[in-house]
Amino acid sequence: MAICKDSLSGIGGEIRPGIVHRLDKDTSGVLVVAKNDKAHINLSNQIKNHEVEKTYIALVRGIVKENEATINMPIGRNKNDRKKMAVEKDGKEAITNFKVLERYPKDNCTLLEVKIETGRTHQIRVHLSHIGYPVIGDEVYSNGKNKWGIKGQCLHARKLKFKHPITGKEMEFEAELPEYFKDVLRQLGTELFCLK
Repeated sequence: MAICKDSLSGIGGEIRPGIVHRLDKDTSGVLVVAKNDKAHINLSNQIKNHEVEKTYIALVRGIVKENEATINMPIGRNKNDRKKMAVEKDGKEAITNFKVLERYPKDNCTLLEVKIETGRTHQIRVHLSHIGYPVIGDEVYSNGKNKWGIKGQCLHARKLKFKHPITGKEMEFEAELPEYFKDVLRQLGTELFCLK
């Protein structure tokens, strides 16, 4: 963003110039930044209309039994702690799909590929924690403690697929896992080529 200086879309305001969507604090991965207002509006509409495919990798505590599943539970502000989100009956629709990539019974954790159909605040973390599989390293919806002592959480926005806002051509972008996440997976015995 420093390279672009003042050339980014102003729709996001001074604090978030060009930012079309955001990632939670401590979530790594790929982001979309619009260089002009026309692109920003188009990309924001694609996200609003669920036309952007977002794929995440998550390492969670516990052994997930299903090979794949959909979590369809509304999310709203936590009634007991306004800084947190929670599954709430009067919340907004939130849909999270996941499939198991690897189970680690010895270490009591599971590696998931996660795709979201909606983009609620903290959605993946809230949904997975609610069904009993909190993201490892998450200090808000888990206790943050983990045997690897990592700072940050094992949740990574791996891939974004959307249509170019001007040409309409389908585009796909990937972000490599951060080193701390790779280190944990190596210690678990995962061959990282399986995530290519």
